[in-house]
Amino acid sequence: MGPGWEVGVRLLSIGAFARATRLTPKALRLYDELGLLPPAFVDQASGYRFYDPAQLERARLVAWLRRLGMPLARIRIVCGLEPAKAAEEIAAYWSQVEADTASRRDLAAFLIASLSGRKTAMTGAQEALAIRYAAQSDIGRCRETNQDSAYAGSRLLAVADGMGSGGGLASAAVIDALKPLETSLPAGDLLNAMEQAVAQASAAVGGLHEGDPGSGQTGTTVTAMLWSGSQLALVHIGDCRAYLLRDGELFQITHDHTVVQSLLDEGRITSEEAATHPQRSLLLRAIDGSAVELDTSLHEAAPDDRYLLCSDGLTTVVSTEVVRDTLRGVADPEQAAGRLIEAANAGGGPDNVSCIVADIIPLVRHVTA
Repeated sequence: MGPGWEVGVRLLSIGAFARATRLTPKALRLYDELGLLPPAFVDQASGYRFYDPAQLERARLVAWLRRLGMPLARIRIVCGLEPAKAAEEIAAYWSQVEADTASRRDLAAFLIASLSGRKTAMTGAQEALAIRYAAQSDIGRCRETNQDSAYAGSRLLAVADGMGSGGGLASAAVIDALKPLETSLPAGDLLNAMEQAVAQASAAVGGLHEGDPGSGQTGTTVTAMLWSGSQLALVHIGDCRAYLLRDGELFQITHDHTVVQSLLDEGRITSEEAATHPQRSLLLRAIDGSAVELDTSLHEAAPDDRYLLCSDGLTTVVSTEVVRDTLRGVADPEQAAGRLIEAANAGGGPDNVSCIVADIIPLVRHVTA
């Protein structure tokens, strides 16, 4: 008996392994390429993959996590943890899924009501709510100018991060386009009003290119929330972020539009590799004078929610754990924003950093405070 026959007796072929795990051979080949589930043996002559029966447990875990919709990069992390830590990671992921699903459910209800001609708002919290907010922006330790723009008002929260020689003007242009929504709140669709304002801002950024052809890739990112009643409309493009702290847990409610995030989503790099990737600042989407592709969502606010909007000058330096602990532990929004900026500068302050912290509070508490 030759070596190839002995391997065939001891190990499972890719077809048999696929049937046992309910994974397709195509998926197994992808997981091999990503280093998530490499075969025990590859026949050099035929290229056939063979798997050890001891790999069945890991493969089934991968299959179950994929059924949950977990990205491959996060599955790789879970598979490398001890069972108790893996359970914690899965719980954290599912909490994020539930928060995202709730947001989409509210948006679907709003759209159904709008399209069917009903004027009622989304179902949810009936208590009258208000916001208490603070915004801070800092040049950092390494930049010569601050190209961030941050704005916080009673209805509008927005952070923009400019890029290129005209980046400061670009970030200011998008904030200026959104500000009229603060005093002239649209009676209809909040998201449509915000999308139109950002489209106007993109045209203004395009005008910067025309006025200064040598300005290069001038543009800006933006993450903004518009408040009405208990509804928060969110628009987002680029790598600024919005977070929600609810019941002590921190959820990122925006998705970075970067090359590195796309590689993470595809499972091609790990979170550790992303932190030092040479293209970690390269954007896939921004406001640059061309057509704008925004992420939009509606959120139903609840008393004691806390929102953070920030530029990437914070998140590239300060860990999620430090952000969460600061938002949990510092009650005053002004002080919380200041502490986060201090943390970014303590980490070297390589970029401009802007933070908006906004608390959702009952209107009665706001009036009597």
